[in-house]
Amino acid sequence: MEKKNKKWIFWVIVIFLVICYMIFNDKDSEVSDRIFRGNTFRILASTSTKSMDNDIISYAKKQGFNVSIDHYGDLEMVDILNADSSDYDAVWISNSIWLYMLNNSYLTTDSKSIAIDPVVLGVSKSKAEELGLVGKDVYNRDILNVISEGKLKYVMASVTKTNTGATTYLSFLNSLAGSPEVLTEDMIKDEKLGNDLKNFFKGVERVSGDEEYLTDMFINGDYNAIYSYESSLIELNKKLVKDKKEPLYLIYPVDGVAINDMPFAYINNDSLDEVTKKRFDILQEYLRSDEATLKMESYGYRSWYGGIKEDTDKKVFNPEWGIDTSKYLKDMKYPSKSVITSAINLYIEKLRKPTHVVFCLDVSGSMFGEGLEELQDAMSYILDYDTASKDQLQFSNNDKISVITFNNEVDDIFDAKYGNETQDIIERINELEAGGGTNIYDPSIEALKILEKENSDEYTRTVILMTDGQSNSGSLDDLKRYYKKNKLDIPIYSITFGSSSEYELGRIADLTNAKVFDGKSGLREAFALVRSYN
Repeated sequence: MEKKNKKWIFWVIVIFLVICYMIFNDKDSEVSDRIFRGNTFRILASTSTKSMDNDIISYAKKQGFNVSIDHYGDLEMVDILNADSSDYDAVWISNSIWLYMLNNSYLTTDSKSIAIDPVVLGVSKSKAEELGLVGKDVYNRDILNVISEGKLKYVMASVTKTNTGATTYLSFLNSLAGSPEVLTEDMIKDEKLGNDLKNFFKGVERVSGDEEYLTDMFINGDYNAIYSYESSLIELNKKLVKDKKEPLYLIYPVDGVAINDMPFAYINNDSLDEVTKKRFDILQEYLRSDEATLKMESYGYRSWYGGIKEDTDKKVFNPEWGIDTSKYLKDMKYPSKSVITSAINLYIEKLRKPTHVVFCLDVSGSMFGEGLEELQDAMSYILDYDTASKDQLQFSNNDKISVITFNNEVDDIFDAKYGNETQDIIERINELEAGGGTNIYDPSIEALKILEKENSDEYTRTVILMTDGQSNSGSLDDLKRYYKKNKLDIPIYSITFGSSSEYELGRIADLTNAKVFDGKSGLREAFALVRSYN
């Protein structure tokens, strides 16, 4: 009996060693990958597809495997895939143009459109009627005219960091260029076109770095219009009606809108992995089925360029909100990869509404040493034109930058009148020394005083507050009184660092319709993220 036990133990050890060998031996990476991956199919998905998560996960379980879904903004997804695609088996992105922007054109295969989701302008119904935008064909130039005349302002997502922002811009660019068969780089350099686009972006009241926050920002603010996905605007209208607020009227320019085709594509990490490819086929077939299509239409996604299925709940696509699902949508023609890149750079340098940003930087005693060094490194990165331009974060010569340093009081104030001439303020930041207590409220008020003098029609006004500790002086009540007395609409975005109080910063964000960013895992990344909100 003892010998049998010993033999059993011996074979257990042998099997264990074989498994370990397969896992860690580079020659059998496919087997090791399957062991670590287990029974899970991994999807990299746009935030715009979140509503279908439970349906996909449930369907996959019925087919005998699990699904994990990670959501990011579309342009961030491109960066992830360009850096390392091995963590994912499939990608579900908002628009096919971003798959064409991948460095490796062969990375994704078997791409098929799942649904249609146009990017349109939503205007409060009474405002749309006042502007004569209801009950008639509207062209993009009609929208430009009311914006140029100062009759309409709107909020939108970032052109450089989001799909809705980028495609809204490209749609207007294409339309105002005359909807050519092929948009070229020479066309986008036209002076009149540039002036038209500058006037369009003058209508921007606030910019969001992501699509999800855009909706929250609109609900919590006092705005008349918003550019977003049709599906998002449908959901937004449901919330507005529930809260007994005026719904938005959706406007579809007859000369072309940006239409997202929401492709689901296989990531070709290993062409020999038949199991993974089979699972992809199963999920893609499900997403294109009548069952899934009806489900998606219930969430506000269309099944084709003209409309919806006969048995879809028409209450979702409410005609009182300007939605006509029997009318064919004219899609804009997206330009080549090089033209899109040039167009984005042109937007940053010349077309974007200039920004005046005030950085409030904590130089209290707790920042001494590594904290201050990391802050200086992050500010050098975000303010240096050459380094920031690599990530399309650079300030242009039309922008203004102010810096307030603080501890238990406002320590110093200095600025750059031109956003691309920042060497002097970078040097001053690199000479900072830490000391004293922490007061986040007085510098915030001082920043608002600076921006209050700025014409909001000419500049996007933003405060970025960075602190590593809890405020031990100053008063939130003082900040509240000043903000409400002067009827301000200037966001104070905060970046947490060290032992900073998220509760305190959250209250400032609530007051100013802003948000808090986590800088504890890296200030560079946090500053880069908050930069896309102005």
